[in-house]
Amino acid sequence: MTAPTVPAPEPSTGRGSRIAGVGSYQPARIMDNEELSQIVDTTDEWIRSRVGIQERRIADSESVADMATQAGRDALQHAGIEAAELDLVVVATVTALDRSPSTAGRVSAALGARNPAVFDLNAACSGFTHALAVADQAIRSGAANTALVIGAEKLSDFTDWADRTTCVLVGDGAGALVLTASPTPGIGPVHWGSVPELSHAVRIEEPKLRFQQEGMSVFRWAISEAATLARKTCEIAGIRPDELAGFVPHQANLRIIEPLAEQLGISREITARDVVTSGNTSSASIPIALARLVRSGQLPPDSPVLLFGFGGGFSYAGQVVRTPATGTVSGA
Repeated sequence: MTAPTVPAPEPSTGRGSRIAGVGSYQPARIMDNEELSQIVDTTDEWIRSRVGIQERRIADSESVADMATQAGRDALQHAGIEAAELDLVVVATVTALDRSPSTAGRVSAALGARNPAVFDLNAACSGFTHALAVADQAIRSGAANTALVIGAEKLSDFTDWADRTTCVLVGDGAGALVLTASPTPGIGPVHWGSVPELSHAVRIEEPKLRFQQEGMSVFRWAISEAATLARKTCEIAGIRPDELAGFVPHQANLRIIEPLAEQLGISREITARDVVTSGNTSSASIPIALARLVRSGQLPPDSPVLLFGFGGGFSYAGQVVRTPATGTVSGA
């Protein structure tokens, strides 16, 4: 499989977007491997050895919109921005139960926003990095000035708890970023695409409407192709992997994350490993992990971080972003 030709980045127009705040929300209920072993034929050792997960969060009564709202509110508070200032809300999700209204519309209303553009985006596990690119492009074009971008999933609603190849992976939660216009862009060019021959490898489809995947196909692709695509993402951003302060890939499986970082020459110390305690939360995994690293002080202010998502569709998207700058809560 050959990686597609990557176009040269467009010249800067003097307007871009930056991350002003990060936030996350995870349900209170923790399901560890021991509890899971009472539901399906598995063990803590089996799960850790194959996917590296120790526990995950499971939502009970909370909906995708509920979790997205909580994460969005957290990000707005971190940015010091009021919901009334938002003119764009984008929610990446593959697990919203309702077709209309959109999750973004519900979040906007719950937060008390005035009249932002609102829509959902479904690119499964790479949904957040796709949504981030769309919001950044909207700001670059002048169509928006302040955007809220959220990844939110309740995979437990679509899980076959008798299938140990998938149920050991899933977790619920939401993560969010606030973007503001800036003359100094802090979101690099997106590198995105798809792998049509793997479009059926990860799915939630009729008639079962349960999360299913061809795990070995995904694993082989990730080990053989993902590093090349992630490296291209750095290239079009004009940065080398060894210059990164952090690496936040989709939290699919620790046995994918660690080899991917090693192939890129990125140290374990700056690679997100949130999957260990959060499980695979699909489009929510990158923003949850990024928010944790920023809010805990593990990532320095105004430092470059590679985000790279991949999964159902089969799609991928990545960009190099800069963490919020100290004392900077809004853009120009």
